[in-house]
Amino acid sequence: MRNQLWLNQRLSNIWQLLFPEIERKNNVIVKFKGKWKNKFGHIKTLKNKDTEIAVNSLFESSLVPEYIIDLTIAHELIHYSHGFHSPLPKLYSHPHKGGIVTKELKKRGFALQLNLEKQFVKEEWPKIYSEL
Repeated sequence: MRNQLWLNQRLSNIWQLLFPEIERKNNVIVKFKGKWKNKFGHIKTLKNKDTEIAVNSLFESSLVPEYIIDLTIAHELIHYSHGFHSPLPKLYSHPHKGGIVTKELKKRGFALQLNLEKQFVKEEWPKIYSEL
């Protein structure tokens, strides 16, 4: 069942396995939030200086493959590691400068998931979105 506890565990596992060198400098929370058609997630700094990673609430449905959620979390963790919405030093002037997120995702082992995501967005997501 995809709930808050499940999502917390996904974040923890992804961070430990694929981002072990990235220091958690503040409290990072992940939550299902929003019901967006054209956005899978985002990262932001809260007023109390915690970092929030939001994952599209529609992804609570088992119709959405787990790799989409993992890819979304990893994408936002890359922003965190680059100093966007985190206390870490900002490494770039723009969060997606020169395709840096995609390059970093590939370097961290997400090349297959990125290809599957393209197919999912084109062929499956419109149907799933209208169903949900």
